[in-house]
Amino acid sequence: MATLPKAPVKRIIESAGAARVSDEATVALADVLEEYAVEIAERAIKLAKHAGRKTIKAEDIELAQ
Repeated sequence: MATLPKAPVKRIIESAGAARVSDEATVALADVLEEYAVEIAERAIKLAKHAGRKTIKAEDIELAQ
């Protein structure tokens, strides 16, 4: 189960052009986004550690994509 709020996820789908969005679709996208975010965060942590830092910076996130 995703922990991302449903409303912003639904807005993302609607901004892509959907006229209507089911709750199931919203939850499904939230799950996918959360999984992807965790993968990026894990890569960003490795980059920061490699640079000798404990703090994750925006550049780490950008490079981890």
